Amino acid sequence: MNRRNFFTLSAGTLLGGGLLYGEQAQSDSRTRPLKFTQERTGAGPFQRAEGGKAPHILLISADMVSPDLYHPARPASQHVNIPNIRSLMQDGTFFENAFCTVPLCAPSRASYLTGRYSYIQGNGERAPEGLETQLRPDDIVFPEYLKAAGYIARQVGKCHVGTKKFLDAFGENDQPWDRWSPPVFDDDDFLAYQRSLGVKQQKYSREIVFKMQDRKTPGNSTGGWIVQEDGKPFPLEAHYSYYLAKKAIETVEGLLANGSGKRHPMYIQLDIFDPHQPFSIPAGFEQRERELRALMTLPDTYRDAQKSDFKRAENEPEIVDVYRRYWGIYEPEKLLEYRVAYALQMELVDHVIGMVLRRMKHLGLYEEMVVAFISDHGEMNGRRAMVDKGVYLYPDVLRVPFVVKSPRSMPRAHATVASPVSLMDLSQTLLGFAGIVPEAKFDGISLLPYLRDGKGSEERTLLFFGGWHVGVNFACGMQHRAADGRRYLYAYNCSSTCDELYDLESVDAVNLIDSPSHATVRKELINRLGTALQADPRWVGFWAEFRLARFADLPQAKGDMQLFTAPV
Repeated sequence: MNRRNFFTLSAGTLLGGGLLYGEQAQSDSRTRPLKFTQERTGAGPFQRAEGGKAPHILLISADMVSPDLYHPARPASQHVNIPNIRSLMQDGTFFENAFCTVPLCAPSRASYLTGRYSYIQGNGERAPEGLETQLRPDDIVFPEYLKAAGYIARQVGKCHVGTKKFLDAFGENDQPWDRWSPPVFDDDDFLAYQRSLGVKQQKYSREIVFKMQDRKTPGNSTGGWIVQEDGKPFPLEAHYSYYLAKKAIETVEGLLANGSGKRHPMYIQLDIFDPHQPFSIPAGFEQRERELRALMTLPDTYRDAQKSDFKRAENEPEIVDVYRRYWGIYEPEKLLEYRVAYALQMELVDHVIGMVLRRMKHLGLYEEMVVAFISDHGEMNGRRAMVDKGVYLYPDVLRVPFVVKSPRSMPRAHATVASPVSLMDLSQTLLGFAGIVPEAKFDGISLLPYLRDGKGSEERTLLFFGGWHVGVNFACGMQHRAADGRRYLYAYNCSSTCDELYDLESVDAVNLIDSPSHATVRKELINRLGTALQADPRWVGFWAEFRLARFADLPQAKGDMQLFTAPV
């Protein structure tokens, strides 16, 4: 099978209009028998392209990765030592304009696992009763298709979408943890592993603690540097991320040893918690800390917030003030320490990813394996005097790393793709490599044509949403490339009179919503967002308000606004 036929036949690529990529693939799909993720009930119908050997697939996800840590366009990224991730980017294709759909763990994970915009709008730890925080039993996550098609599917690490779906996808022996923070003190297997190394549990030797809004009382801890309970150095080998990487390696080795990994393609999903705070930096990073401290600076938007005494600006939505008070970063030296620790934690992530990739190479799997690296969402990293993420739409919490390495039999055509893509595209892309064509509606598309052509549609409508977290802000927005050639993010906040407009190519984005020179861009994005919200019944709640709030900027509609069912 040649490379073009692989893209058209095996991939089963779905494009925006729901059409199969290539007439031949469309013709083949009519003759192939249906398979199902659940044979007894007939749930999850799909087709499988014949011919060609299905590749092993490795998906590695990190949690909450700022573009400062990896994106070549960010000056700060040049100071972060991530040779293994950069090597993967060189071997594969880096999507430099990749975005999540919701900048929170559970909603984003639900979205990329299903390939659809998520109805989940909050994390389970903070959501009020009645708000969906887990995937429903009848949702299908893409590893279920792989499993039903003959893949051996295994997962290690974080879940946060409800363990039921992970058990469906990865089997009853899966051990996913369904919460935002890692079980470093109550994962029995991990604790047994630590004891086998003769290592005691961790405690902080230096801890980064911000202030409450009175600027005196200690507030949120974001972790820091760790030692053992007895004060001895805490070795990297006893770190939880190291343990997860080791466990993923042992899973692959076990499947190969018992022969199943040789008879069947493997899908391995490694979900790492780091570099998400609270940080836990072990011994061995002392020199790197000194180097980073000499290089690290603070964002301009933090300095601006400091000059205004951290008070909300006129063009900032109220939710920004909520998060700014929540984090309480009133001391610039504390933020500098946070940014250093965050970079170190990312370097730890790179180290354990390198462990996994080197082992795959040693086992002879890497060359013909599909490898993908993503994060569930981004991070503020001090911008606007905030860290972490939340229910607001800002470029840095929406941007994500997205790298795909194809098998060697499909030589890399393009090192970088600039066209906008979504984490929702992950499911269709990996299923495409496996030759699986689900008979279901997806909001994402396969990126296999992007890998081949080096570009995709600049007219794609990528929507973003926010819901409930530290505060409530049901926000919606979109990205778009305007006539001036630059990409913009427009955000509408239901709980605020402030709209937001950001240049997505800015290193430290500021709100351009009131900029006279961006008035045309503003109006264009309002119209595009209105069209998208009106067209999809899932977003009728946003549309019902948006059309009132931005009435003057939208095409004038006539008639009843109560959403009565139209007569047939």
